Amino acid sequence: MAREIKESDWKLFRRLHKIALERFCERVLKDVQAAAAEHTDGYHDSYLKVFALIRDRDKTMASGFNDPRRSKAFILLANIMREGLLTESELDQFSPEARQRIDVIKNL
Repeated sequence: MAREIKESDWKLFRRLHKIALERFCERVLKDVQAAAAEHTDGYHDSYLKVFALIRDRDKTMASGFNDPRRSKAFILLANIMREGLLTESELDQFSPEARQRIDVIKNL
């Protein structure tokens, strides 16, 4: 199994990486809106919830989106898949070798 991502998979990764990032940010912003709107325990408590949520989501974002290089593409894709940010039809566009490599990493 090749460790280097093929050029066609790399180009697809770069395109889908942007789509997955937008989906992730949309999800986080919706979560932030919900946390910010809940003031039952006071505004400070709402602020603390939003702060903790952003801090937590920032770690998740880093694992799937920071430093997108060819050498890290499979790992980033596996983390993006764990978050459910790509559809099956989008994943099916990758070569069989790439999907196999991603599945191996995802199941570690």
